Amino acid sequence: MVDEELFYKDTSDHSISSEEEDMLVRSCSNLNVSFGYHCDSYTSFPSENDHENGISPKNIFGTNTMMGSRNGSFTCLSGAAISANFTLANTNICKGLIGEEILPELDSPNSFRKIVSSPSMSRLDSFSNSQASPESFSKNTWRSSAPTAVSSNFLTNTEVKMAGGAAGEDRVQAVCSEKNGWLICGIYDGFNGRDAADFLAVTLYDNIVYYLYLLENRIKQQNGLYNSSESSLSGVKSELTLAMRMAENEDIKFSETFRAGVLNCLSTAVEQAENDFLCMVEQEMDDRPDLVSVGSCVLVVLLHGKDLCILNLGDSRAVLASMSYAQKGTLKATQLTETHSLENPLEYQKLIADHPNDSSVVRGNKIKGKLKVTRAFGVGYLKQKKLNDALMGILRVRDLSSPPYVYTNPHTLSHKVTDDDLFVVLGSDGLFDFFSNNEVVQLVYQFMHDNPMGDPAKYLIEQLILKAAREAALTAEELMRIPVGSRRKYHDDVTVIVIILGNAQRTMTASTSL
Repeated sequence: MVDEELFYKDTSDHSISSEEEDMLVRSCSNLNVSFGYHCDSYTSFPSENDHENGISPKNIFGTNTMMGSRNGSFTCLSGAAISANFTLANTNICKGLIGEEILPELDSPNSFRKIVSSPSMSRLDSFSNSQASPESFSKNTWRSSAPTAVSSNFLTNTEVKMAGGAAGEDRVQAVCSEKNGWLICGIYDGFNGRDAADFLAVTLYDNIVYYLYLLENRIKQQNGLYNSSESSLSGVKSELTLAMRMAENEDIKFSETFRAGVLNCLSTAVEQAENDFLCMVEQEMDDRPDLVSVGSCVLVVLLHGKDLCILNLGDSRAVLASMSYAQKGTLKATQLTETHSLENPLEYQKLIADHPNDSSVVRGNKIKGKLKVTRAFGVGYLKQKKLNDALMGILRVRDLSSPPYVYTNPHTLSHKVTDDDLFVVLGSDGLFDFFSNNEVVQLVYQFMHDNPMGDPAKYLIEQLILKAAREAALTAEELMRIPVGSRRKYHDDVTVIVIILGNAQRTMTASTSL
C-alpha cells in the first residue's frame, strides 16, 4: 500500500543553536558511513519567492530538460550511517565463503571507487564457453552466488563505482554507472547479528546484474536481436546495459511489461540470495546454530532516467518528496514501500489468517515472541522446522506448528519520475523511530535549500541524534560517548541515503568521502 502525506507547513522547530551545532559536528565526526557525490549541473532547491514568481522547482534546478536526457537520473547522492548495536566487524560464514578472504574484494568502500571484479563474471562466462542460449540457463543450474575468483577486467570499461559500509548490524551500498546513467542503492538492516546483511552486501548486487542480463537477452530474442553484433557477450561485459540500452532504443523503450520484468529480476535476485544463504546456514548449523536466527530487512532501489524501481522486505522505507508547481510550493511525502511488521494491520491479519489453528502466533507483540517484522531475509528458524530444531534452550520456538511465520515475498513498485519529483529518502527503520515521512522530507528540503552543496543524509542523522539526546535529557555529546551496545537503549542503528533526482549534464566523477 502506498502511503501519501501532504505537507503544508512544518510546525516543528528543528533549529539549533551554534553551540548545539558545534556539539553535533564533534559528535558525528565518527559516523560509521559517510559518502556521496555531486554533479556539476546541480544548483539548489527553490525558495518560496521562486514559486511566487512563477518559477517551477525543476526550472530552479536547471533540470527541466533533464527528464528527456539519456543519462539524467539523479543530481547528487548522499549516504550516512551510525551504529548503536555492538556486532563483530566481519562474519565468517561457511568456512570463509563470506569472511575476511572475500569481503575486502567486493565490500563497499566509504567513498566511491571503481569495481574491478565481480562474481557475475563466472556466470556470464558460462555462456561464452557453451552454445546454450540464456533461456536454457535456468536458475536451477546456477550455482551458489557466493563470490569466486573471476576475471579482473569485468565492469572496468563501464566505470561502475560503489560506495557504502557497515554500521552496527546495518549495511548500505550505492552502485552507479556514469556512462550508462543508472544507480542501484541497497540498505540491509540486519538483526540478531550482521551475517545476513553482510551476505546481501556481498552477493545481491551481482545477483541483480545476472538476472537483468538474462532479461535483456530474452527481450533481444523476442525482437530478433540476439545474434546481432550489438548484443554480443563481449558487448554485455563492457557495457552492462540492460535498462540503459532498452531505454535508448526507440522501438523497445521502457514499457510497462519491461519494467515489470525489471521488478521480477529484483525479486528473483533476492529469492536466489535467500536460498543460498539458508543453504549455507544449514551447512554451518552444527558449529553456529545461532545463524538460523540471523536475518535482515531489505530495501533496494534501481533508478534509470525516469524509471524508479523499488523492492522491500521489512520496515525500511523509501519516501519520495515532490512539489507540484500547480500547488505553489506544497511539499508532499509519498511512501513508496510497504511496512512489513505487526504494526501494519494488513500484515497482522494475513499472519493470523495463514495460521488458523495456531493460537500463539503473536506473543508479546512479536511473532512467536521473537520478531516484529513479518517479511525478512534469512531468519530461517521461523521459516523451516529443521532450522528451528537446531536451536536449544530459550532461543528455540517450542510451538512452531505451521511454518513459515515470516515471509520472503517482497513488495515491488515501479514509479515514473515526473517534473514534480525532487528527491527520494531511503532509510532503515531507526530513522523513522524519530521522524515521520513528512518531517524527513521537510528536513531534507529545508537543509538543501539553505545548504545546496551540503550533505542531507548526514544532516538527518545529526538531527536524529539531537532529538534522541533531548528525549533522554542528554546532550548530543553525552549520548555519543555512550558505547555501542548500551546506546541501543536510546536509538537503533540508522542508515540513510538521499537521492536528489534529475540532472541535465552528467559530468560527475568519483567523489571523496563527504
